[in-house]
Amino acid sequence: MKKTILIPFLLCAITVFAKEKSTELQKQQQEISVLQQKLLSQETLINQQKTALGNLSSKAENQDKLIDSLKSATQTNSSNIKSIANDLGTKIQQTETTAKDGISQLGKDVNQNKFYWIIATLATLLLGGLIYWLLGKRISTSKIDVETQIKNTKKSLEEESIKLDNKLVEVLETQLKLKQEEKTTSPTVSTTEVDHSLALKVADEIVRMQKNISKMDEETKGLKPLVKGIERIQANFASNGYEMVNLLNKDYDERMNIDVINFITDDNLTEGRKIITAIIKPQVNFNGVLIQRAQVDVSQN
Repeated sequence: MKKTILIPFLLCAITVFAKEKSTELQKQQQEISVLQQKLLSQETLINQQKTALGNLSSKAENQDKLIDSLKSATQTNSSNIKSIANDLGTKIQQTETTAKDGISQLGKDVNQNKFYWIIATLATLLLGGLIYWLLGKRISTSKIDVETQIKNTKKSLEEESIKLDNKLVEVLETQLKLKQEEKTTSPTVSTTEVDHSLALKVADEIVRMQKNISKMDEETKGLKPLVKGIERIQANFASNGYEMVNLLNKDYDERMNIDVINFITDDNLTEGRKIITAIIKPQVNFNGVLIQRAQVDVSQN
């Protein structure tokens, strides 16, 4: 009689526990959505930074054009000076034929004018050279500032992205643990189909994080904890029967059970060779059975 009474109570307790776990999973999924929105906002910020960098590059080009225009103006002045000097020489010759008495005075005037024009030419050239030097120095300083700003912006964005990914790894680990606890506490029926949605979502996020990590400096702040977190998730995957097949940099064969999204031309490869150079979605097996086909980019000659 006591056993008969205890069995319903045990069933009720298990049901309540499962509902609480389900509620907690929903909260975790909401947190993932919030983190994904933050990632989108980070991508928007990156695009804004790219636009700002484009504007800075445009300003540098305008300064180069200004320097070219100053060079052109200097050359024009030099040409004008030569033309005027030639005109003076012609006038001197005409004056000699009409008034011999004024040759001496005219010669003095001409020499004096030449001296003044030489001084003016030298002054113009010196001024143009000074302006060119100052503008060149300013442009060089601007380029250095732009490069520094680009590096600092890239570094801060990478660190912020790593922080978000570390939080996402924590959430994914928690969800996987809750999923595992739910399996151990809830009775399973062999005819019930296994839900792989969480595992496939985690696999896609792992591939995205690994792709970002491959583009970052090894000394980036927070990178090592992120790599460790990904390794823990992959270990959890393996213990639950899941396997992420590593296809990156493997030779591509048309008989492979994968989806090729893009074929990319690479003249550095030997003729006829095809290599998988990017993973968009990973291949995932469960207990040795394919549950998600890989989506990849293939480079070929």
